[in-house]
Amino acid sequence: MIKKVFSCFAVLLVAAATVVAADVDLEGVKCVVADKAANPEKSADYKGGKVYFCCGNCAGKFAEDSKKFAVKANHQLVATKQFEQKVCPFSGGDLNPETAVKLAGVSVAFCCNNCKGKVESAEKDAEKLEMVFSDKAFEKGFAKKKSEG
Repeated sequence: MIKKVFSCFAVLLVAAATVVAADVDLEGVKCVVADKAANPEKSADYKGGKVYFCCGNCAGKFAEDSKKFAVKANHQLVATKQFEQKVCPFSGGDLNPETAVKLAGVSVAFCCNNCKGKVESAEKDAEKLEMVFSDKAFEKGFAKKKSEG
């Protein structure tokens, strides 16, 4: 009897996780650890949202040291539309839509061309992502998207 109860619970848990994952579009989204497609069945709670991995091994690596993967995880929260930009990630100032740039498929705007120029002056894409999606910049410029309904 206990096995049946646990089996039913496991089925409900998987079904619930599948429903939650269905709310997030993972088209083109990469695992925050490896450069592979994210799997909706492999996720972890992070900053009030969910980050997605390609496999259980990557989920384990993230669980061991999430700070190591913070930039990619923060970027993924925005790429999956769980978080949205509210203000400039550098100054905290109002966004100027004319300063928008694409960073790894995500549109990011700044308050002015000086802030935009900081990012554009970085030579490598990884440096640009670090500037905008580091924990400090992310906490300043982005917020969890309010659920509709």
